[in-house]
Amino acid sequence: MAVPTTRPKLRTAFKNGRKISPLYTSGPVAVTPDGQKIVTCVEEEILLTDVNSGAEICRFLSDTQAATSLCITPSSTHLLVFTSSLSLRIFELPKSSTPSSNPVPPIRVIARAHDAPIHVCQSDPTSTYLASGSADGVVKVWDIARGFVTHVFKGHGGVVSALKLNYPQDLSSLKRQDSMQLITASVDTRIRIFELSQNKSAGLKPVAVLEGHTSVPRGLDITPDGRWLVSGGRDAVVLVWDLFPLSNSKPPEPSKKGKNKAAVPNLVKTLPILERVEALGLLRLDEESSSTTTGVNSLRFFTGGESGLIKVWEAKEGTTLFSLGNEQVKISDDAEEQRQIVHGIYLPQTSTIVSIHADQNILFHSLSTRQLSRQLIGFNDEIVDVTFLSPAISSSSRESRDSHFALATNSSLIRVYSSQSFDARLLEGHTDIVLALDQASNGQVLASGSKDRSARIWVPTFSIEDESNWGYRCIAICEGHSESVGAVAMSRTSTEDGNGIPFPAFMFTGSQDRTIKMWDLSEIDFDSRTHDGDPSRCKSLVTLKAHDKDINSLDVAPNDRLLVSGSQDRTAKIFSISYNNKQKSGGLTLLGVCKGHKRGVWTVRFGKEERVLATGSGDKTVKLWNIDDFSCVKTFEGHTNSVLRVDFLNAGMQMVSSASDGLVKLWNVREEECVATLDNHEDKVWALAISADEKTIISGAADSVVTFWEDCTEEQEQEKETLRQELVLKEQDYHNYLSLNDYRKAIQLALAMQQPGRLLSLFRDVGSRELSSLSLSGDPAVDEVLRTLSGSDLGRLMRYARDWNANAKTSEVAQRVLFAIFKLRTAEDVLKTFVDEATELAVLGGALNDPSANPKGGNALKELIDSLVPYTERHLMRMDKLLQESYTVDYILGEMDDGLLDEDGDLDMS
Repeated sequence: MAVPTTRPKLRTAFKNGRKISPLYTSGPVAVTPDGQKIVTCVEEEILLTDVNSGAEICRFLSDTQAATSLCITPSSTHLLVFTSSLSLRIFELPKSSTPSSNPVPPIRVIARAHDAPIHVCQSDPTSTYLASGSADGVVKVWDIARGFVTHVFKGHGGVVSALKLNYPQDLSSLKRQDSMQLITASVDTRIRIFELSQNKSAGLKPVAVLEGHTSVPRGLDITPDGRWLVSGGRDAVVLVWDLFPLSNSKPPEPSKKGKNKAAVPNLVKTLPILERVEALGLLRLDEESSSTTTGVNSLRFFTGGESGLIKVWEAKEGTTLFSLGNEQVKISDDAEEQRQIVHGIYLPQTSTIVSIHADQNILFHSLSTRQLSRQLIGFNDEIVDVTFLSPAISSSSRESRDSHFALATNSSLIRVYSSQSFDARLLEGHTDIVLALDQASNGQVLASGSKDRSARIWVPTFSIEDESNWGYRCIAICEGHSESVGAVAMSRTSTEDGNGIPFPAFMFTGSQDRTIKMWDLSEIDFDSRTHDGDPSRCKSLVTLKAHDKDINSLDVAPNDRLLVSGSQDRTAKIFSISYNNKQKSGGLTLLGVCKGHKRGVWTVRFGKEERVLATGSGDKTVKLWNIDDFSCVKTFEGHTNSVLRVDFLNAGMQMVSSASDGLVKLWNVREEECVATLDNHEDKVWALAISADEKTIISGAADSVVTFWEDCTEEQEQEKETLRQELVLKEQDYHNYLSLNDYRKAIQLALAMQQPGRLLSLFRDVGSRELSSLSLSGDPAVDEVLRTLSGSDLGRLMRYARDWNANAKTSEVAQRVLFAIFKLRTAEDVLKTFVDEATELAVLGGALNDPSANPKGGNALKELIDSLVPYTERHLMRMDKLLQESYTVDYILGEMDDGLLDEDGDLDMS
């Protein structure tokens, strides 16, 4: 007896659950002191993002100009932004991390804060003042709360390159401190110190000018006690200054020139850094080593520059204690320029250093673990391929599938993201753009193909002690193609090595050189814990010239017996795979060719359950092929441009496809129809991947957006069932109200359900009863309801009456309802209800649910009357014509009887 099998339920709806969009393109960056939120710039937009989840919280209302400088107050209450329009915009930072679609408006805008672009700004530790430096050498100090300038300092020899507000909190090493100090640096290589005293005349000139750098200083920082100043510049040195003489001298008196000159700070140390310094900051020491008696020998600071590394130094010997980040050995000049650090932020609360790189990546380095704790990728450029990964090998999350995913973008670096937190890692190895990705059956091993004519095998690396310390490393390289490798496909079954780690036995690569190569992977050590040294070199088992043009896609059947290739020559070819693990040999035998597409074949995919093949082509169609006789079984049409990716879903009963039209479509294979169209991209959707549980679809496009489509079929069906049950209950309530002659509740319920048909029947029945000659609608109770209806109810009823009035069969009911309304209510009352309705819709957002409603109040009433008048005049003309024709009929009948009938119409017997 056959066991009955239940067919899986079709998936009919996917929602846009999450997305990865551009986070940072260029410009300034700011992080809250607790490290929870980050402010970045995407072209002219300013974004606030949650660091832990990677989700966008909000956007700040822009003035359509790019931000040139910004900072967050230490209290995390305000965001201060300078733009290319030379304006200062002050925003309040949202306290909640709940995402909001409404842009945050500024609480204050100063139209022309400077006369030249502003490159640097900083708030003081008390979040009271803001200092800003511009390209014309002017530095201004602002009162943040009141929005006015407190000090203006001039005399810099060019662009202000760095500034620091000195407000000592530990005065144990200083004898006197009158006020806050402002320390600035400019392209004239000089560092100036200004006193922010109450007497502005005394604060116009610097109290000290420090000369020591030979190039532009880019970083300034000062110890909490205000004594030690460190400065770093593009001359590749860091200078340590002692401000003690300055703090213990009296400021010069303006009336006594040349007398009582302020003492000049001492240059204590000059430390060679051996690279241009773009970021610098002092680090907080432990309590036991923070004693001021240790002096300059206790100073530790970090630098960041052209190498792309954060280096931590100690000032005593001028040596590097340790470095944060990975240094690439073989690197081109262009790549080195992209990797350099352009800005660095030190977060004492979390003991973290944030480095912002020229390649639009933001790295969070933990000083406690000396590891990369988090990485945010600012811009992915054009996304060309994506695949899910399950890299957890020895961690507690080993059982989870699809915990990560990899992206191939318009770059030689592979992006690997965490699916939950969007924490990312960059995989370095390829020397040109990566074109294709694939995963092994267990989701742990990653394969990549690149324009550098090679393919690479990657395995995950995890730290058992610290799960945040994860990544991938290259363990094998496949070289031999003479052109770009545009397609890779790994075997779908796995075997275990001596350590119990499953691994794929072989892999295929397809290239623009029109050949397919089969690679033996059985000799590779897939355990990253034991794999040391350089990547292994894989052996090519087979090289086969398969097509007449470029090979775009490859796929291996679930049983590892068949291989299919799709090419620009408009064909898909199916090969039989032979592989002998013991003899380390393999082969490919051509079984058949699938012909029928009118353009090149971009994608091929075997069915997971049945012996079928799906192909997507530049002719805008998806074709389903029978593997036994290589005939086309079905053709799916619906895309308006080239189909770039296709995959099977739901045991082969459904397919998902993506195309150059920016759409992702869900197909019912049996019915050959499109079930759903998913739209969230503005460019070609090159990348498509489906999770193992088939509840999530990832799509990536050339617009640099990655979208997570979550299955919401059950939710949608549940919502429909809930609405149906509510509708049944409301209909029962409606009938109960009618039986009780409770017309008020019946009419209000019909209006709430938006069922004009029920209202039409109600008014028609009431009008036919003629219960009272004094009633306008036919029933005094209905008259009272029409007289007291308010807001959106009256507006909706009048719009229904307008629709009824357009039909001659229902115009009588419409005229009776309108007559009753305008007789029972004044014109001012009707107008007021429309104004109230407009206000109600604006508050509740009802205009989105009722597209017929116009939220303009008086204009809505005017439009309603204008649409009623023509039909009403037409009905009046028709009634006049009928009345005239009735007189004609009476006259004809009177003439026809020739006096046989009397005036009452009875027969005259006289």
